[in-house]
Amino acid sequence: MVFGRAGMDLYADPIGVKAEFGENFRADLGGSSANICAGLCKLGMQAALVTSLSDDTVARFIRNKLIQYGVDVGHIRTLAGEYRSSLAVYESVMEDFQVCIYRNNAVDFQVTPEDVADIDYGRFGALVTAGTVFAAEPSRSATFAAFDLAEKAGVPIIFDIDYRPYSWPSPEVAADVLTRAADASAMIVGNDEEFGFMAGAYERGLDAARGLAARGKLVIYKMGAEGAITMTGDQEFRTGTYPATPLKPVGAGDSFMAATLAALANGASLADAVDQGAAAAAITVSHPGCAGAMPDRATLSQFIEIHQ
Repeated sequence: MVFGRAGMDLYADPIGVKAEFGENFRADLGGSSANICAGLCKLGMQAALVTSLSDDTVARFIRNKLIQYGVDVGHIRTLAGEYRSSLAVYESVMEDFQVCIYRNNAVDFQVTPEDVADIDYGRFGALVTAGTVFAAEPSRSATFAAFDLAEKAGVPIIFDIDYRPYSWPSPEVAADVLTRAADASAMIVGNDEEFGFMAGAYERGLDAARGLAARGKLVIYKMGAEGAITMTGDQEFRTGTYPATPLKPVGAGDSFMAATLAALANGASLADAVDQGAAAAAITVSHPGCAGAMPDRATLSQFIEIHQ
């Protein structure tokens, strides 16, 4: 089960057109947690999204897309009123890439402790969450309540830091809450800037990640084009990236998370799982869109074989 936001993506068509000059746009599923769900399902896994959606045509589009990708929508609550689901507008271009995300009165922050209390945690192999859920109440308290219930059920907690400054009331609150979430998780995935932010300074981020690993957690410290460092209590290894001709910078992290988790669930070694995550990220940034650009199992296997 994956906690967090689902949204609509609008991206300019064709490739290379800036959104401000766009006359045609394509629409697809968006939002970090929804993308992770879609990526898992495309790789043959089962995933349920825990979130809230608004009662409008954008949210119905989102729900329909989730169903098309095979995501379980049984834990999604629809709220009437002025709450709104997220909308992102961007383009398939690397130079001066722009993304405009509408998060006004975001409905996904309205997940409540009562919502998460009704979940049968024993049905699931893991609880996955992106850090955005902790940026506001009541979803912050609801997700920490879900952490407690998952722990009691023996379900591991997987945390994608996913720090988005615009969602938080202050950097101080964000650093404190995200650190608390990392402390409660068995696996933490984030980039170098996110670990540095949590540690209070960029240059302290790697040491902070190693400190979490020393406490028995699985930590993946991503460094963009420089690859990643994966750490556990007794091992640390570095991996690179696959060759790619990126069309846009978004979607890589969500695809990396989905493919890494799918590989671990299928019994792959930790090194092979991270390798598959890196391959999925390279595929996703090389195609328009996010959820739609994520690979299925055959596409991922073929890509890795070709780029061995």
